[in-house]
Amino acid sequence: MNHDRTSQPTASGNRIDAAARRLLHGATAAAVFTLLGGCSSAPSRNILGSYFPSWMICALIGMGATVALRTVLAKAGVDEELPMPIVVYLAFATAFSLAIWLLWLG
Repeated sequence: MNHDRTSQPTASGNRIDAAARRLLHGATAAAVFTLLGGCSSAPSRNILGSYFPSWMICALIGMGATVALRTVLAKAGVDEELPMPIVVYLAFATAFSLAIWLLWLG
């Protein structure tokens, strides 16, 4: 018969386990309430009587800016030299969208 001390419940061990459980429950509750605090209201804009999410507007502006940049780069001859154009333009669209988000809503 193996008499391992960790398998034997002790009075001090139960107090430590209970304290650890309370701390874990408190940390979990704090994390849940912190994450749910961001759900109070979504940023949206009223356009022609309909509410659109702000991220969608920023994405559309970012795509438009990317199309304008592609036109400029094509006229300058840089477009043909890009290694992977789809990835480069996707990165530009993302960067423009996030920049608009930060400038407009930040």
